[in-house]
Amino acid sequence: MSDSRVRRLGAVFYPGFELLDTFGPLEMFGNLQGLVEIVTVAERAGAVASAQGPAVLATHGFAECPPCDLLLIPGGMGTRAEVDNPVILDWLRVAVPRAEVTMTVCTGTALVARAGLLDGRRATTNKMFFQWVAEQGPRVEWVRAARWVEDGPFATSSGVSAGIDMALAVIARLISPEVSDNLAIATEYDWHRDASWDPFAKIHGLV
Repeated sequence: MSDSRVRRLGAVFYPGFELLDTFGPLEMFGNLQGLVEIVTVAERAGAVASAQGPAVLATHGFAECPPCDLLLIPGGMGTRAEVDNPVILDWLRVAVPRAEVTMTVCTGTALVARAGLLDGRRATTNKMFFQWVAEQGPRVEWVRAARWVEDGPFATSSGVSAGIDMALAVIARLISPEVSDNLAIATEYDWHRDASWDPFAKIHGLV
């Protein structure tokens, strides 16, 4: 059954975030006009530079961000600094429990793990940086081979492009599989529907 209520999605930014981690999933959610409202949030409102250079405008700082039904937390080289940033970790400890679904892409999973929010949960991350991310959450049940993992209110994905597959899976669960199918067709995206599909785990010696 289709769920037609409007959800607010908060896309989280920090210096050095990965572009496709964010804008791949936002391409999918952003096409759900009338079903999803997207807000951009960072430690402070204003321009936030990505790891690749282009900046995005965060319209809200953490202090004034409205409650979000959905959260999207990208990875990127900036996570190396942000895992030691108490401001973003404290904000996540408040915002994540209020959200219906928290989605992390790539090393963005490290931030939620470091905040202690994934303890006892199954999760995955970018396979190239798997060991470093796993060190941020020693009480997390890390899945070494998975395109994405859904556990309760969390959906965590492998590296970069995997976030698009995860986003479509979350949309299929929250709204309808038909909507996800139509989004994949409209964007000419070859959606990997199998969450266990992960050739990169073998490439990086995790299996």
